[in-house]
Amino acid sequence: MTAAGRQPRDGLSIGAVLAQLRGDFPDVTISKIRFLESEGLVQPGRTPSGYRQFAAADVERLRFVLSAQRDHYLPLKVIKEQLDAADRGAEPPVPSPRPPRKLVSLGAPAGDHGLPAPEDFEPGRPVRVTQEELLAQSGIDAAMLAELQQYGLVRPGAAGFFDPDAVLVAKTVRAMTEYGIEPRHLRAFRASADREVGLLEQIVTPVYRQRDAAAKARADEVVRELAALSVTLHTLLVKAGIRGVTGG
Repeated sequence: MTAAGRQPRDGLSIGAVLAQLRGDFPDVTISKIRFLESEGLVQPGRTPSGYRQFAAADVERLRFVLSAQRDHYLPLKVIKEQLDAADRGAEPPVPSPRPPRKLVSLGAPAGDHGLPAPEDFEPGRPVRVTQEELLAQSGIDAAMLAELQQYGLVRPGAAGFFDPDAVLVAKTVRAMTEYGIEPRHLRAFRASADREVGLLEQIVTPVYRQRDAAAKARADEVVRELAALSVTLHTLLVKAGIRGVTGG
């Protein structure tokens, strides 16, 4: 009988799995493995005490996931579809690079259940939007644009052009003004976003400092995943707060 709290001999602890993977994937962490489990990409068993118990097949499954991310830049949703197909006995397709991101209209759900997914933070094809185009597409006037810039809600690039996200921000603020909210009231949103970006920057900067291209690709993937998690957490916290306001 195995003592309580100890790992059975026929299974691997999460720390042992990490040690096996680190040789090929030096940036993998226990948190990453737990995240992949939460996404349903691996389903280790559990001991009576609740400790994870990974089989050899689980380790190989993790290797497949990490390789698909690192070498082919596939989003987790696609990787999971391939694994599910393999579980059903189908031959998994040869991984291919992820397609270019398509711009979505304001209000379209970004990911499953309307929450963002990592691929929604991929950089799209660079598009330069002039001030005149931003005003025409968003429906705001020059005075409101000046306010948006004053409070840091939209920021032109070094050449003075905006990007498509600035148009969506302007549209969103215009919709909020119909409820009596002014751009100056939204400074807290800018400050909150800057703090979140600062936190993500602290996490990935050490990886970006590595010189090889593979490290940069892994850092880009981590940024996208953390950004999606950050926005999801923010959304869920706001939803919980609204339920407190409405009593729902």
